[in-house]
Amino acid sequence: MRRKGNPWLAVLFWTLLSFLTLFPIYWLFVISVKPAVELFSTPSLWLTDLYWKNYADVLNNSTLRGYMLNSLIISSGNAVLCTTLGFLACYALTRFDLGGKESIFFWTITNRMAPPAVFLLPLFLLMTQVYRIGDFSLADTRIGMILVYCTFNLPFAIWTLRPTLDGIPKELDEAAYVDGASPWRVIGEVVFPLARPGLAVTLILTWVFAWNEYLLAATLTNFNARTLTTGLSEYVTTTGTNWGIMAAISVFTLIPALIVFALVQRHIVAGLTFGAVKG
Repeated sequence: MRRKGNPWLAVLFWTLLSFLTLFPIYWLFVISVKPAVELFSTPSLWLTDLYWKNYADVLNNSTLRGYMLNSLIISSGNAVLCTTLGFLACYALTRFDLGGKESIFFWTITNRMAPPAVFLLPLFLLMTQVYRIGDFSLADTRIGMILVYCTFNLPFAIWTLRPTLDGIPKELDEAAYVDGASPWRVIGEVVFPLARPGLAVTLILTWVFAWNEYLLAATLTNFNARTLTTGLSEYVTTTGTNWGIMAAISVFTLIPALIVFALVQRHIVAGLTFGAVKG
């Protein structure tokens, strides 16, 4: 007979964990709605008068709006490209008998084993010197940053989608081929609908990875493709730090990710558990 644990201990544990997770976000919002004078006085954990000027300054700043647009375009382009290429690559690796298939899966993830700082110099030289045509180079361009992020996120996409495609019976493909379907029709009408939960998870995670990334964006962009996360550093100067503006920008970086997660939460749960149980 299975013994039941104390439900109050579980409630206490998850309450404490939720507090530790949500309190930094709450404190970030508190800082964002306080004037600079109050931030350097005795801090208060409670919201009193809401000071919205920090948010107004961010929205009225055309440079920050440009950074936000860059972040949306780069993150979305990276997510779509990684998910599409990862899906096609994973389909080939799971459906066809390729020699050294397991080795391919292993080596695709090797660039995730090293810290991104290791790749900064090679990537900088590639984007400024090698991939250059006349005065044009991939450095400080949106397409350049999409390709850079895809380099790191595509292996993750392949590994995330592998359990999903392994969980789809190959007999469905064979039945479609018997009915005269082409390979692309099998992919689009048989495999793709069943793989949507896993594709949703991959799309969201690769989007968030690119949206939150700082190091590569700070190194490989200057102004034209600068992202919102790198814009935070512009408010840390030798004369002081504008904590209210930085907190407001940080809140703006949280909002899109929270909205996306809320909209596709059902698909994320389904995708993470897809293929976990067979039989």
